[in-house]
Amino acid sequence: LVESFLWVHVGSAEIGAMADVAQPSLAELTAQVAQMKADYDEALDTCWILVCAALVFFMHAGFTMLETGAVQLKNTQNILCKNGLVVVIATICWYLVGYGLAYGEPNTEGGSFCGTSYFAGSGFLEDQATGFNRWRDWFFQWAFCATCGTIVSGAMAERTALTGFAVYVAAMTTFVYPIVVHWTWSGAGWLNNETRTASYKDFAG
Repeated sequence: LVESFLWVHVGSAEIGAMADVAQPSLAELTAQVAQMKADYDEALDTCWILVCAALVFFMHAGFTMLETGAVQLKNTQNILCKNGLVVVIATICWYLVGYGLAYGEPNTEGGSFCGTSYFAGSGFLEDQATGFNRWRDWFFQWAFCATCGTIVSGAMAERTALTGFAVYVAAMTTFVYPIVVHWTWSGAGWLNNETRTASYKDFAG
């Protein structure tokens, strides 16, 4: 009987304590749901971008197999090395200089020639704090930059030495591709920006 009394007393005290806890308002619940949705959207966006970048990156494997089958047997190792070298050089050049020239802050208003920020990852963490995932964008655009370099490797197969090919890839991924990207895809370049009436249109994406 004493134990039953204690159980009832303790249970009543717990129920009373729970009743004293302030329940969240509708506005607070709405804000929590909105924050959860934003977090899930960010995670899904990141997963989708990574998958798309991986699919683009696998073009290296396709070009490698195509070029290996198109060259003489004695040049097989050379073409394999070239396609691997593209990724290494493109990654370094895109990180240090290329991405900044392509997607950095415009050097002039109303028709910029090249970007002037985000070199070597500078400013990435600051943008992360404002809600824009600059690292994710860098990775996605890097896949295209590296693929752009390896496309030409087939035309240079059996025609250039490894050193000459390395110089080409460095120039392509550091200056040529990034500057053209800034003109067209950055939204601030002289071929495609809000102030021009006749601007560049990319129907292929």
